[in-house]
Amino acid sequence: MEITAKRPWLSSLGDVPSTLDYFQGSMVEAVEKIAAAYPNNIAFDFMGKSTTYKQMYASIEQCARSLRTIGVRENDKVTIAMPNCPQAIYMFYAVNMIGAIANMVHPLSSEKELEFYINESESVTVVTLDQFYNKFEAIRQNTRVVNIVIASIRDALSRPMKAGYMLTEGRKIRKIPADAPVIRWDEFMRLGNACFWNYKVSRMGGDPAAILYSGGTTGTTKGILLTNLNFNALGQQIIATNPMFRVGDKMLSAMPLFHGFGLGVCIHSMLSQGGRCILVPRFTAESYSKLISKYRCNFIAGVPTLYEALLRLPTMGKADLSCLKGVFSGGDSLSVELKKKFDKFLYDHHASIQVREGYGTTETVTACCLTPPHMFKEGSIGLPFPDTYIKIVRPGTDEELPYGEEGEILLAGPTVMKEYIKHPDETAQTLRRHADGLTWVYTGDLGVMDDEGFIYFKGRSKRMIITSGYNVYPAQLENIFDACELVHMSCVIGVPDSYKMQCVKAFVMLKPGVPATGETRQQIMDYASRHIAKYAMPKEIEFRSDLPKTLVGKVAYRQLEEEELAKISAAKAAEEARAEEKK
Repeated sequence: MEITAKRPWLSSLGDVPSTLDYFQGSMVEAVEKIAAAYPNNIAFDFMGKSTTYKQMYASIEQCARSLRTIGVRENDKVTIAMPNCPQAIYMFYAVNMIGAIANMVHPLSSEKELEFYINESESVTVVTLDQFYNKFEAIRQNTRVVNIVIASIRDALSRPMKAGYMLTEGRKIRKIPADAPVIRWDEFMRLGNACFWNYKVSRMGGDPAAILYSGGTTGTTKGILLTNLNFNALGQQIIATNPMFRVGDKMLSAMPLFHGFGLGVCIHSMLSQGGRCILVPRFTAESYSKLISKYRCNFIAGVPTLYEALLRLPTMGKADLSCLKGVFSGGDSLSVELKKKFDKFLYDHHASIQVREGYGTTETVTACCLTPPHMFKEGSIGLPFPDTYIKIVRPGTDEELPYGEEGEILLAGPTVMKEYIKHPDETAQTLRRHADGLTWVYTGDLGVMDDEGFIYFKGRSKRMIITSGYNVYPAQLENIFDACELVHMSCVIGVPDSYKMQCVKAFVMLKPGVPATGETRQQIMDYASRHIAKYAMPKEIEFRSDLPKTLVGKVAYRQLEEEELAKISAAKAAEEARAEEKK
């Protein structure tokens, strides 16, 4: 069988080519080209303040000089733990400019997780916000970090906004001691005045540029090393598959930049192609809806949870969404029902488009497959991007399956990662070169391809929970709970949730003599909060005197999942019966 299906629809795509000529320089060079071509175009907006490409690039250069001044050199790792804000943009590209590698992490991660990310990447410098300082200071002695650079949201605001911020959000931030061993952002940027040359390092497409984190196929957190080409190719693919895009079009960038979706699609794809990012530092459905209307955004991208939240929002009632050219859903499966509801919502609010679902993995930066703008097949996640190949094989093998037969989804193309850092065995297991000469990513996901090349996601062969678009790996959480002195054994599952799609639930067997009380539950939750990121914290802990086992003695987590589904079904049936009685 051929690698890809026949594509009789290809000629109808018009401007979408099947192959592209990729820029082989660095990420920051791709942005530099746009800044030179459109210096006065707005690159991004942040809390009411606009920044042009010329201003942004000047700040990136100044930041790069400062990094060189404090001793960051080629191939050093710099941990960036920040939300979507101007300083994060400057730092990401400045790290790239000096030939270093950006280690992108979630600022709401627990102390132990942050310690792991820093040590796993061997970072020498950390950049974060003032509100997260205490977490980093608590673990600093366990790392080899030399410098911590502290920024503040207020530094990026206009004068009127700054005053308002300090009276509201700013008041909640604990003050950093005046003698704290950190470099404040303004001071850091001034340090660049001492560096005049030799701060730019020439990097090629294949050179490493950034580290993002994922559980891979085993569910153990690993750093994914991505190259300049991976990001630049994605940017060109995104634009090629959206021929309606025009320079200056606005993307509402709410997906976080420590996530492949946010960094790859919402930030770099826009800034490397002349788009305009509306930066959202902290997502709420209310702020999101206001920004769509205020800026008349052309593109929005998000997880299904986002679209579920917008449907529930009364303030969206009279919103005019005729400005939208593209609405993309990824990070989790978009149910057929939710797609129908949101498509109707778009139609009712004067949009001429529908939601387009995509699919990808962090091992390929993010999206590598997208529903085309002119065609839709129910349940499909779309078609591969230009130069991206997808095939369905018998799980774990290179045996390609016939159209319509379910198997493991394999990906190949210019966005495929370089490696898992410090995990050569798992890299070899995930990246495999086939007889066709391509290096394929074994995703661990199950799917089907039809005879027109459309892909259908069918589930995961790996154990994983997706809550609000974040990947949560039960085995890691179980290891944390099992290490608690009150816990004998635990099992973590995902429970269906109407808003988050799934929420985390932990079943816990207590050690002999430990009482199953609310106080014990709170003690375990307090312990967990020191080791688990907020988004991965269990919504509920249920105590059990025993946990179901499989024939080989493992905890039968599927049985617990079935029990929870049965409870939900019973509750729903009871609610419907009560509603019927009231009639």
